[in-house]
Amino acid sequence: MTKPFAREWNEHEAILLSLKDDILVTNVDGTILKVSEATGSIYGVKSEELIGKSVYDLEKKGLFTPLATPMVVKEKKKVTFVQSTGEGKKLLVTAIPVYDPTGVLARIVSYSHDVTELLEMRKYLNVMEEEMQRVKTELEILRQRQFDTDGVIAHSVEMSQVLRTALQVAEVDANVLLLGESGVGKTLIAKFIHNRSTRKSGPFIEVNCGAIPESLFEAELFGYEAGSFTGSSKKGKPGLVELAEGGTLFLDEVGELSLANQVKVLKFIQEKQFYRVGGTQPRTVDFRLISATNRDLEKSVETKEFREDLFFRLNVVPLLIPPLRQRTEDIIPLVDHLLKHFSVKYKRTRELQADALQVLLNQEWKGNVRELINLMERLVVTSSVTLITVDNLPASYRQSSSNDPLTQDRLRPLNDMIDEFERGVLMQAKKRYRTQMEMAKVLGISQPSIVRKLKKYRIEE
Repeated sequence: MTKPFAREWNEHEAILLSLKDDILVTNVDGTILKVSEATGSIYGVKSEELIGKSVYDLEKKGLFTPLATPMVVKEKKKVTFVQSTGEGKKLLVTAIPVYDPTGVLARIVSYSHDVTELLEMRKYLNVMEEEMQRVKTELEILRQRQFDTDGVIAHSVEMSQVLRTALQVAEVDANVLLLGESGVGKTLIAKFIHNRSTRKSGPFIEVNCGAIPESLFEAELFGYEAGSFTGSSKKGKPGLVELAEGGTLFLDEVGELSLANQVKVLKFIQEKQFYRVGGTQPRTVDFRLISATNRDLEKSVETKEFREDLFFRLNVVPLLIPPLRQRTEDIIPLVDHLLKHFSVKYKRTRELQADALQVLLNQEWKGNVRELINLMERLVVTSSVTLITVDNLPASYRQSSSNDPLTQDRLRPLNDMIDEFERGVLMQAKKRYRTQMEMAKVLGISQPSIVRKLKKYRIEE
């Protein structure tokens, strides 16, 4: 015997009620005609209580907002948006227009998914991303400050990469060969590597291979026993190699070694032992080897001026230091650093005028950082006024620069030149004006723009 229905069964309504998603049907006036079982739980009410109610009235009561019905009535097409409920949920709502056989809009069907957790997760991820970016920026600033405290200025991409590589090789005892023009700072980088190695508590012994006479090189490097030759100490003398025990041995200008002395250095590196001049007892020493040269050793190997086997021994990790003219972003911070240093040293406060700074930016700097150091010391010592102008620069610098950054041999990417000029202007403005508001007024930009640009160019407060 079949059980009688309380009312006539409606297939479409049964299907609608069975859906677990939030489904809501209204007419064009916003009156709710049908809802699914899940709809009431989404909004915190019973589903049957929504039938016959106006969505406009329910919005006024705070049940949900915004409304799908007026959007579809206006757009005459499917719309998707995020709706907020009175209980603080976030729903991703899609509303679809339904037309009667005559083409007149008759119903609006909307269905939604609770995306509260997804949006919260997205918000959390955005916050985390911002926090990671902040930490990344702070780490970069701290790293930059650490570089600067070692006397190494590395604001340019090129020099920053050199220091990152130097930090990596500092962790191991592999032989490093520093390459680059005279005056680029090879000794400074060698000390940088030493100070970050496990041997930092040991000595840093520098040997200028080009400054020691060939006849005395072996005695200076390996030392000698008492009475080894006329004029030698009666007690003998340890060589520079022995002094490097537990630390770093830095062979500067290694490309200047004669072929005879190259053989001695090669044997010493290979065997890790040596004899003092006049001695018969082999000695060993524990050290880390760093070499440097401004010569093209590969070409010297081809011309037989430098031993190939020694080159390969030295060239385990080559590190090319770019010339100053290829990292002009470092010139301004270098000038600031050197002016402060020599102002303190000679008790004279000196600053550089923007026009004078532009002249320096246009120089070729054949002597690289060493030449810049020499010039800054000279300007601090010889200038009689606080503000150093173009007229205070040596004649050779004034004549070699037209104050035009577009000179044929100075052409660089436009964005690089714009950034370089903008940073120089900001540096000058920061020196002259006490607040960012004053800087913004003079430069004709907003105060937030000043903050953003100071951060961009890492100009510290």
